[in-house]
This record gives sequence, C-alpha cells and structure tokens, in this order.
Amino acid sequence: MTSNRTRVLLAALLLALGLVGCSNRTPATPDATRTPDSGVGEVTTDAAGVQEITLETGDDYVFTPDTFTVAPGQVRLTVTNTAAQLTHNFMFTTGAGPVDITEQIPLLAPGQSETIEFTVTQPGDYPFECTFHTALGQVGTMTVTGATAATTSG
Repeated sequence: MTSNRTRVLLAALLLALGLVGCSNRTPATPDATRTPDSGVGEVTTDAAGVQEITLETGDDYVFTPDTFTVAPGQVRLTVTNTAAQLTHNFMFTTGAGPVDITEQIPLLAPGQSETIEFTVTQPGDYPFECTFHTALGQVGTMTVTGATAATTSG
C-alpha cells in the first residue's frame, strides 16, 4: 500500500511537471550542433537581380542561419534538411511581418532540399518557423532593408 507521504510527493511531482508544460514563455532558440556547408546563409544576387540564400536545418531544431537580410525585390530561398531523422517544414509566420509571404515548404524529409521564390517590397522583419518544432524554438527572422539590391555575381 502507498503511504500518504509517497502520494503527496507523487502529487507534487506531477503538479510541478504540469506547470512546466504550461509556461507561456517563448522558448530560447537552441544552439546548432552541426557545421553548415560552405556558402550557407550568404545572400548573393544573380545577373537577373534575384537574391539567393540557402538555409540549413537538421536534427538540432535550428535554422542556420536563423537571421538574414535581403533588400526589396525577388528572393530565391532554398532550405536543405541535413537531418538524419527529423522532418521539417518552412513557412513565414502568418500575420507577424509587414505583409504575409504565403510561399512555403510544407514538408522537408531528411536529405531533401526545396526552393521557394517570392517578392518582398515592404521593409521590416518577417519571422519564419518550422511549424513542427516552433515550441522547441525552431524560428528565425528575415529582415528586408529599405534599399534595393545591387546586382553581384554569386
């Protein structure tokens, strides 16, 4: 038979675990546990003026980089999933930026790479996330400056 003391300790433990799960604080972004490939996170502009950037994600619940800056104009964004186990997605957080960007990558299995293209005209911060792992801090921000992109070879 279980003693009263054991029941009280068990109840206190369950209550503490329940309160931890109910926190409304934004989770801290985890640290990357991998080294990204060369060129990841570098914004380049092709001859047609399209800004190009590649992000990576893996088994560590992190976008690398989790912040980047582009100028107003056409953007070609590639997300590569270097994970061995985790499936991710990529979308801009609806209602969080100056205007909504609807292009997204709904499913990115381990080893996959997908590209989306969109045009941004409004300067400001555009949060993005892996909706599967937002609670674990897999989020980031694209900043659009007020200047138009200069054409440089990448």
